[in-house]
Amino acid sequence: MQVDLNCDMGESFGAWTMGRDEEMMKYISSANVAGGFHAGDPHVMRRTVELAKAHGVAVGIHAGFPDLVGFGRRYLRCTPQEVQDDIIYQLGALREFASLYGLKVQHVKPHGALYMMMADDEDLSRAVIDAIQRVDSSLILYCMEASATYRVANEMGQRVAAEFYADREYAEDGKILFTRKVETALDPVKAAERVLRAVREKRVTTAEGEDIPVRVDSICIHGDTPGAPELARVIRRHLMEHGVEIRPFEGASA
Repeated sequence: MQVDLNCDMGESFGAWTMGRDEEMMKYISSANVAGGFHAGDPHVMRRTVELAKAHGVAVGIHAGFPDLVGFGRRYLRCTPQEVQDDIIYQLGALREFASLYGLKVQHVKPHGALYMMMADDEDLSRAVIDAIQRVDSSLILYCMEASATYRVANEMGQRVAAEFYADREYAEDGKILFTRKVETALDPVKAAERVLRAVREKRVTTAEGEDIPVRVDSICIHGDTPGAPELARVIRRHLMEHGVEIRPFEGASA
């Protein structure tokens, strides 16, 4: 049994520091590197790729709305064509930095509000998937299984990884409860047990106490979650102690 462990990274920019990338990189298998629209800048992007290379971690673009002030977690009214162009722009930046270090971009993960809007919007999802396939059909799209994105990805033959969120609650419809900021650290042991159950039993308990099915190809821990490095360390150790290998996702569409 194996699973990918991913984290949103490279979200510092200028004099602003976000997350603890050097610590997190030790525990993950895939890094979602901010593309400069919701966070990040060219210097941070290059350093994040360099860090991933040193730790043998795969890289993907974490592409969001052009919204530095709102950290990409505000819902913007952009057309599908605008979003498609923004995705290609951010992906292109990461592809060049990755090439400097002999790496290939593995995946595309929409960020924040864009991710959640796509989950309910087939046209928006189709535009993003079309952009990915026109640039590089081998790229993997990260999204929730309970989403229009996952459904459209399968219809379009897109390689897709279903994400499970270690640091977010779930609603009864299988979607995560969207929040702009997590204020308190989670109990790492309880989080690790919840993740292991999701991986092995494909079940999760919602915020309302309902037990629902969930698909887990990749586990996400947000870089700005309080105590993220300890959370990642405990989750990784708990999974490995129970025979689950941590490695980048390699599967095809479901």
